[in-house]
Amino acid sequence: MFAKRTQWDLTPNAFSQALERLRTSGRKVLDLTASNPTVVGLDYEREKIVRALHHPEALHYQPEAKGLRVAREAVARYYAELPQPVTVDPERIILTASTSEAYTYCFRLLCDPGDEVLVPRPSYPLFELLAGIQDVKLAPYPLFYDHGWHMDVSALGEAVTSRTRAVIVVHPNNPTGSYVQVSERGALNETCKEHDLTLVADEVFMDFPHGQPQASFAGDQDVLTFTLSGLSKIAGLPQMKVAWMAVSGPAGLRNESMSRLDVIADTYLSPNAPLQWATPELLQTRHAFQHSLLARLRHNLAELDRRLSQQSLCSRLHVEAGWYATLRTPAIRSDEELAVRLMEKEGVVVHPGHFFDFTQEGHLVLSLLTPPEDFTEGLRRILSAVGDSS
Repeated sequence: MFAKRTQWDLTPNAFSQALERLRTSGRKVLDLTASNPTVVGLDYEREKIVRALHHPEALHYQPEAKGLRVAREAVARYYAELPQPVTVDPERIILTASTSEAYTYCFRLLCDPGDEVLVPRPSYPLFELLAGIQDVKLAPYPLFYDHGWHMDVSALGEAVTSRTRAVIVVHPNNPTGSYVQVSERGALNETCKEHDLTLVADEVFMDFPHGQPQASFAGDQDVLTFTLSGLSKIAGLPQMKVAWMAVSGPAGLRNESMSRLDVIADTYLSPNAPLQWATPELLQTRHAFQHSLLARLRHNLAELDRRLSQQSLCSRLHVEAGWYATLRTPAIRSDEELAVRLMEKEGVVVHPGHFFDFTQEGHLVLSLLTPPEDFTEGLRRILSAVGDSS
């Protein structure tokens, strides 16, 4: 009766079973996997956000395949205001309800059933579901760690087959917090041109550097490029469901893709009018939110370094941007076993490295979004437990 693409294995694993037991035990949970910015005590311009939803124009239906011009112009201004500004024509911006939907548009535009898309490893697990629902296959290309994360461009080229249609980059990556470096971008463009591939750049964490910010892919013109982002991370408003894709690259390919995307977008007409009218004001509230969040990220990262300096068993991997940090631990058991033990013995929840497709044991992923008191106490318990078990 049901499609094979939805035959997922939904059997709870040891991690999810331990998490359910912890959450129903009545114990205080120190959740160091926090990903919802609206519930961790950050500052929002609440009155401005609520006022933005009161546009009387939203009472009228004005269907536009790419999204209302007023919202697309606001997105274009966002790119013009980046630390390294990018000029993006509003006519090359398509609004979607989420970056997940933007990925769906990309897969439907570029891939026939069975075609392949290259994705970085490590990275977040949502890609597998998004691709599988669209009958697209994923092929990983490795990021390797050597005093920082690097793209293995040679391995990426070797992963290309006759069915490969696109390369996904996450800039900065989740969870490694690593940017695609300038030298890697040149080699990446050459690989895409050589094999006639499209570049899909996920930049949802772009606005949260821990040091020098990097340039957006939205200005790339060498190859056909789709740059994805949205309010969920930029303004900390995942509930508002406004995202977009900006299209750049050679004029011929860019224009052809826009024509086809216009039909896809017109078929769904996904973003709702009230949020489109509110987008200019909602984007402006990002400044206060980002100020609050960056202070949180930097505080927790400094606390992590302070605690690590007091012991010798664990270290952290270099992180350039984003909401996460990777803790390197002694690989005396699997990451899942360690994560389960931390829940059962310490009441602390962390992500095991395999959740993000780390290929080696000895990695835990911590959310820097976590409220500072929980982060400090959770970290203390983690380091104590690792020391006791080594």
